[in-house]
Order: sequence, then structure tokens, then C-alpha cells
Amino acid sequence: MPEGPEVETESLQEKIHEGVEREGGPLLRAIALSTALFAALAALASMQASDSANRALVLKAEANRLQTEAADQWAYYQAKGIKGAVQEASRTAWLAAGKEPPPNFEATSKRYQEEQKEIEKAAREKEVERDARDREAAHLFHRHHGFAGSVALVQIAIALGAVAALTRMRLIWFASLLLGLAGAALLIRTFVA
Repeated sequence: MPEGPEVETESLQEKIHEGVEREGGPLLRAIALSTALFAALAALASMQASDSANRALVLKAEANRLQTEAADQWAYYQAKGIKGAVQEASRTAWLAAGKEPPPNFEATSKRYQEEQKEIEKAAREKEVERDARDREAAHLFHRHHGFAGSVALVQIAIALGAVAALTRMRLIWFASLLLGLAGAALLIRTFVA
């Protein structure tokens, strides 16, 4: 007595496989594979775009801080110049009155001039640092744009892949592949640059 009804699974599997192939099985698998690869590329490019933008913003903030410090140094420089000018004017007033000015006037004026030289050097160093941070931030923003462009191309490729899967049109899938490869090329070019 048989233990249960026998179902011929081998022929059933063949019929299912034939149905999947008729409905576009290999094409759908290829589309799914390319779309998955493009999604991974999009994630990588998106992460790099975010990282580049974040680092550029940090550098811009540092450049602004350095600009403020340089401006403070230049204000201090001007204050020393004004103090020196006041000392020189006082000394000139003493001389105009026909009197000998106190000896500390000239020494103080010279001290202010020496301090101005040191302050000017510090201000210029801050400006050089600021400019370096600005250049580096600009470079990172440029990289960000490359990564963002790559993300856009790959996302369009993914969307076309979905359309190709729904319509089962190879031409749309090929367009998806081309855009995805262009996005990958831009990603690589941006990494290298």
C-alpha cells in the first residue's frame, strides 16, 4: 500500500523553471544583480559625498576662526600704532614747547613699533593658515560634487533597472547599465583625483 500520493516533483520543477524563463527569468536575475551592485555603489558614493562635505565644513569653520584671530591681531596692531602715534605726538608737543620730552616717550614709541612687527607676523601667519584651510575645503567641496554626481547617476540607473524589470525591456536595462557604469566611472575618477 502506498504511503501517500506521489507527486512527480522533477517535472513540476521543470515546468516552473520554464515558466520563469518564459517570463524573463535570466533577464530579471541580471537586472536584479546589476541593480544590487548599483545600490552598493550608490551607498559608497553617498557616504564619501557626506564625508567630504562634513570635512569641508569643519575646515571652513577653522578658516573662519583663523580669520577672526587674524582680524583680532590686526586690531591689536592698529591699537599699538595709535599708542605709538600718541607717544610721538606728545613728544612733538614737548619739543614744540621748547622743552626736552621725558626719555620714556621715545623708548615707549620704539617698543610699540617692535610690538607691531611681532603682531603683524602673527596676523600674517593666521592668514596663511586660513588660506590653507580654505583651499583644502574647496578641494573637498569639489570632491563632494563628484561623489554627489556619481550618486545621482547611479540612482537613475537603479530607477531604470526597476523600469526594465517591470517592462522586461532589454533596451531600458542597457540604458541602466550605461548610466550605472558612468556613475561608477565618476566615482573612481573622484577617488583618484
